Amino acid sequence: MSNLKIAKVAVSGPFLFPLDYLLEAEQDLLTSAETVAVVGGRVWVPFRNKKVVGIVMHISDSADYELTKIKPISEVIDSEPLFTHTQLELFNWAAQYYHEPIGDVMLAALPKRLRAGDHAEISGMQYWQLSAEGKTKTLEDISKRAVRQRSVFAQFLDDSLKSESDLNAVLENWRSAVKKFTENGWLETTFGPCLRESSYLPAPNHKLNDAQQSAVDAVLDSQQPQSQFKAFLLEGITGSGKTEVYLGMIESMLKKGKQVLVLVPEIGLTPQMVSRFEAYLQTRVAALHSNLNDSERHCAWHLIRTGQIQVLLGTRSAIFTPFKNLGLCIIDEEHDLSYKQQEGFRYSARDLIVQRAYRENLPVVLGSATPSLETLHNAKSGRYQYLELKQRAGVAQLPSLKLLDIRGEKVQEGVSRQLKTAMTKHLQAGGQTLLFLNRRGFSPVLMCHDCGWQAACPSCDANMTFHMTFNTTKHQNDDDVVSGYLQCHHCDEQMAKPACCPSCGSEEFVNVGQGTERLEETIKEWFPDKRVLRIDRDTTRLKGSMAELTGIAQRGEADILIGTQMLAKGHHFPNVTLVGLLDIDQGLFSADFRAAERMAQLLLQVSGRAGRAEKAGEVLIQTHHPDHPLLTTLIQNGYDAFADKALLERQGALLPPFKYQILIRAEATHPNDGMAFLDSLKAGLQNYWQQWQQAKVVEGEVDFWGPVSAPMLRRQGRYRYQLMLQSIHRADLHRLITEMQPYIYTSPLTRKVRWSIDVDPQEMY
Repeated sequence: MSNLKIAKVAVSGPFLFPLDYLLEAEQDLLTSAETVAVVGGRVWVPFRNKKVVGIVMHISDSADYELTKIKPISEVIDSEPLFTHTQLELFNWAAQYYHEPIGDVMLAALPKRLRAGDHAEISGMQYWQLSAEGKTKTLEDISKRAVRQRSVFAQFLDDSLKSESDLNAVLENWRSAVKKFTENGWLETTFGPCLRESSYLPAPNHKLNDAQQSAVDAVLDSQQPQSQFKAFLLEGITGSGKTEVYLGMIESMLKKGKQVLVLVPEIGLTPQMVSRFEAYLQTRVAALHSNLNDSERHCAWHLIRTGQIQVLLGTRSAIFTPFKNLGLCIIDEEHDLSYKQQEGFRYSARDLIVQRAYRENLPVVLGSATPSLETLHNAKSGRYQYLELKQRAGVAQLPSLKLLDIRGEKVQEGVSRQLKTAMTKHLQAGGQTLLFLNRRGFSPVLMCHDCGWQAACPSCDANMTFHMTFNTTKHQNDDDVVSGYLQCHHCDEQMAKPACCPSCGSEEFVNVGQGTERLEETIKEWFPDKRVLRIDRDTTRLKGSMAELTGIAQRGEADILIGTQMLAKGHHFPNVTLVGLLDIDQGLFSADFRAAERMAQLLLQVSGRAGRAEKAGEVLIQTHHPDHPLLTTLIQNGYDAFADKALLERQGALLPPFKYQILIRAEATHPNDGMAFLDSLKAGLQNYWQQWQQAKVVEGEVDFWGPVSAPMLRRQGRYRYQLMLQSIHRADLHRLITEMQPYIYTSPLTRKVRWSIDVDPQEMY
């Protein structure tokens, strides 16, 4: 028995620690080295009545349970570790900090195929191309009634290889047609490299200005004589060339043989940034984001882990990717809310990238034109080194910002007279205009004109948004058939627009409020000779459509751009000279204490799309509160002055970053179950805290706020409540949750609720 080893294996489930499995003595195993389990590798283990994939976290001589109750590992998957000891330490830290089961954290770090037990190595992907017979065919060989088949076959007429991703980018529901063409011999399948070689654009001018070069040097000098951890805040106004600074740093790292991780907030930004990075660096860049299929994610993960690709550009989940020789971490638009995972394992990619750089002894750069107040506080307190870019790159100048007082004015479809006049002026001068309205659809409320009935979501405490769509696949007298539908933007439930009011039977409805669809319709009526382009979630559903639409905007092929916050981040529209913001007042009066900060960030990010080239830019902001102190401070003195004032308010109110928070949520189908669960939990937490205070093992105070109903009580048919814990001492909060968490899992009340722990919450919805 002395040769027995115990493998501590992380498996998915409500287990705060790895589970024990028996690892047989090495001499009892088969002679093949592939059968030996390794720390950081995957194994198949028996779990209840099935086998599941787990990751070996540690191999020990002792067990936490009786040996007779411990089952042996079923099969070893990896003969070499997928993760290093340092990376496993990061995952353990994340599990403890976010109070998440270790197995769920570990599996979040793996692509889907590896979670299913596939080999870590990937040699290639499936492609389709025309066969010899297919090359003899034309669209005329396909019935004109088979519209989908004709569309699919047309994609292959250029005689190039097409992957699943290529077809997803331009088509929907293409698989049945491809299957048919393959079966009849028109298409043939082949396997090629999982990441195809790129034909790089010509390398642009690499010359940085003095401020940009100074920022690059500061980061590179921190590594002398050897690599070491240091965090930098790179605050650069919109258009100051932060991306060029990143590229300068990356270029130096590549010369040293190091790899680089770059996080971006939006999937829509990824393709254009990959092309830009490849052109500048003249090397392949891997991308990781949720719009990739399983093979593509596996491919990028494998190429980075094995060191075949040096640069990874991805969204928040890319933070978990193992690197062979990582040398630098960068997170762009670090303030963006999308870096916080809001479901399941609720981690912050911004905080994890700093923690990863610290543990791997690397520099990390947090970039933004409008840094979060937490990051600014860290910079002002000396934890991060502060780097600034105060001027726009090249000859571009910052746009002028002006508040439009629309109190008492009868605005037309949400657009004031002054803004409409300015649009006419800029369009006549040959400039593009951008109208920002962060509300998609035609109207946020559909109301009966006779009785006041409103179309409410049956599952949420919210109205359904009315969408107007134009169906161009069917025709009547060559006119488009207009259809309308209702959609809840909280649960995505859809239904047809009612023919008559369910309450009184009237057929007369009123569209209340403004959405991007309605704005687009109005602008087309006002400027019939101008090209209007709308960019929002509804127009960018197809893979690749975001890149296509932003490309149209960048090339100046549209005169008027209309969009939501998808247009606010990172896009370079050189011909935009006017930006109009239609409705920003809701950020000034919100129950969320972060609302004003987010309003300021969004306002300046959108404003930054104007005047990015030789032409001067103008930004007009419609508001009913032109004298609001935070708004006037932002417009007159800039983001830094706004942030200083906001930080003082947070300090006076003892809110983050001057206190730490943990939010516990509970939801249930019965309205009383969630509240009962949180009441019981609060009583237990307070009991622990009082005992510790009496024993004098803690200092300070912990505030217990709630439990109260969520701002939207009912969502997706569930009633939602929340309990907030807040303290000056972060360790006290974590100690309380750690002590109580095992009892939460075993409480009979948990059978009736869904609950979650959100550390450093960013939303109170």
